[in-house]
Amino acid sequence: MRKRVLSGILASEETYLSHLEALLLPMKPLKAAATTSQPVLTVQQIETIFFKVPELYEIHKEFYDNLLPRVQQWSHHQLALGNNRPLCVLSSVLSLPALLYKPVDRVTRSTLVLHDLLKHTPSSHPDYPLLQDALRISQNFLSSINEESTPRRQSMTVKKGENRQLLKDSFMVELVEGARKLRHVFLFTDLLLCAKLKKQIGGKSQQYDSKWYIPLSDFTFQTAEESEPLPIPQAPDEELDAIKIKISSLRSEILRERRANKGSKVMERLKKKLSEQESLLLQTSPNMPLRVHNRNGKVRVVSDFHFNIPAHAYSPCRLCISELHISDLIGLRTFSLTSMELQMLTNSCVKLQTVHQLPLTVNKDEDESTGLYGFLNVIVHSASGLKQSLNLYCTLEVDSFGIFVNKAKTRVYRYTTEPKWNEEFEIELEGSQTLRLLCYEKSYNKAKMNKEDGESTDRIMGKGQIALDPQILQGKDWQRTVIPMNGVEVKISMKFTSREFSLKRMSSRKPMGVFGVNISTVTKRERSKVPYIVRQCLEEIERRGMEEVGIYRVSGVATDIQGLKTAFDTNNKDVSVMMSEMDVNAIAGTLKLYFRELPEPLFTDELYPNFAGGIALSDSVAKESCMLNLLLSLPEPNLVTFLFLLDHLKRVAEKESVNKMSLHNLATVFGPTLLRPAEKDSKIPTNPTQPITMGDSWSLEVMSQVQVLLYFLQLETIPTPDSKRQSILFSTEV
Repeated sequence: MRKRVLSGILASEETYLSHLEALLLPMKPLKAAATTSQPVLTVQQIETIFFKVPELYEIHKEFYDNLLPRVQQWSHHQLALGNNRPLCVLSSVLSLPALLYKPVDRVTRSTLVLHDLLKHTPSSHPDYPLLQDALRISQNFLSSINEESTPRRQSMTVKKGENRQLLKDSFMVELVEGARKLRHVFLFTDLLLCAKLKKQIGGKSQQYDSKWYIPLSDFTFQTAEESEPLPIPQAPDEELDAIKIKISSLRSEILRERRANKGSKVMERLKKKLSEQESLLLQTSPNMPLRVHNRNGKVRVVSDFHFNIPAHAYSPCRLCISELHISDLIGLRTFSLTSMELQMLTNSCVKLQTVHQLPLTVNKDEDESTGLYGFLNVIVHSASGLKQSLNLYCTLEVDSFGIFVNKAKTRVYRYTTEPKWNEEFEIELEGSQTLRLLCYEKSYNKAKMNKEDGESTDRIMGKGQIALDPQILQGKDWQRTVIPMNGVEVKISMKFTSREFSLKRMSSRKPMGVFGVNISTVTKRERSKVPYIVRQCLEEIERRGMEEVGIYRVSGVATDIQGLKTAFDTNNKDVSVMMSEMDVNAIAGTLKLYFRELPEPLFTDELYPNFAGGIALSDSVAKESCMLNLLLSLPEPNLVTFLFLLDHLKRVAEKESVNKMSLHNLATVFGPTLLRPAEKDSKIPTNPTQPITMGDSWSLEVMSQVQVLLYFLQLETIPTPDSKRQSILFSTEV
């Protein structure tokens, strides 16, 4: 246990050193400017604000450098014990006030660690009296700080004159007997309180109703690796899609009413409906469990919809650990609240809360962007600021309807402090407002497996994000920027192509190529029923990509995709060799690009409106008749190619437990690629003042396309009454 604490101290010291380095960065230019004719701050002000920061850095750097080799000298077994602690996560970026508080906060944390270390050190150990002295000095220092300074956090006075301070609050979803409940969670310096916001009736002020609380002295936390698998009931994708369709319809209706300057009563009614649907989506969507334990064995399960990453992306709960800092709040006294004290505490939350609203559309300004629709090209260049050589990779995520989804992953850059990926990805945006980047250390230790999905647990090193500003991304040029991660900086470039522009289909200038060439022309030239590029890509994916997590959803490297495109267009004889050496996500990306660049989509311009109308039919018998007749009306090359692809996608979905790609996920990826409206029929607005914020008319169109493909994916067989058509469909000569 003592070694576990020391191992935790080492990781904590590394984080603290990065905080001190971040403080030294602005200190140096401020000092240089202080001696000029126009100083920002005087030398005395700088010394006051950054009091003893350089000295603190040198002391902690020496301590870290001496502790590190001793920890590394432990046996392999001991290291395994040390690494069993909860993994801390570096936050994206801290404000200057937050960084300036870190030295004082460090003493608080060190006091708690010393308390824990002393508890697990035998009294006969030579370090025991030294630890006692260190703990006494730290406690005396903290007492003097508390007496001389005002509280830095909002607080309330409790009995015995103590101050209970609010550290953080957030809306979360709690799992109660299998049902999801929206909660507001408050983390105080001595307890965690879960409350429910009461409905306001008759103009009464806002009130909270306490659901439960846990003193931090009774609080325990288990990571996914330490706890038993916990199934989280999830709504079917179709149910979530239905909610999204309602949200998009209501948003469009509100926009029309606003332009028509209709009465406020109509707008209020629509906004109320929109708020209900968006709240339902937020409540239904989260799937990252945070298991809250107390000493009597009671387990509470909450999930933050701000961090709703699929469980396979990384070990659940790690982000929650860093956000709540639970691992540092140890050694506190146990207590219980009377009903009166609990009521007073709950009432005080109305004034103390820092998060006042759910992230709903109705809570946003009218001129605030509803997100981008189109394609975002991102180049992940390099990272700097790492303290030690690691095996690193990055993932890129974007939001859609408030939920973040993993879209791309760089290769692992082996054992370096300055990884240079220089990899480009094309990411599809559907109402996205934020790009998030997460940096991981790759784990090659088979002993560290996640119980919930059997995958190795890679350690998250940091997270950062950047707003997708329509004004900045308006131009055609690459926008270069840096995403900071607590001392680590990742350099990226971005370029955006609007959905409106992506609909403009360009015929190929290479008459003997395959990209941008009508599918009937290609199959006739090749004397085949399915284009060679489709057959080759599917064959390679079936050979080694069926168990790839996120296959078809995760983007491949853009340069690899362009290289394959060129090889197929020039009929390169070595294309199969190239494919065997390439990342399977690049092959999947090449296939998607081929279908997207067809001069006419696979489901044809002529039949697209009929498919959109057929899927909307409420009568199941009429819908089946309509959809099958439309499918069999496709030109022969289109039909056979689609059925060939359809069978493959069903086989991919059979591996869903491994690759995390359900039929619905696959329909979401391929629906907008195989079905697209003709440019003249597109519902996307062409207002030149807002060319890249497409709004919800496009959302509805995309969801219709997804539903069409999902319908065919869910059919067990495609009935074929015509004998001639029968021979086409079931021919193996493709």
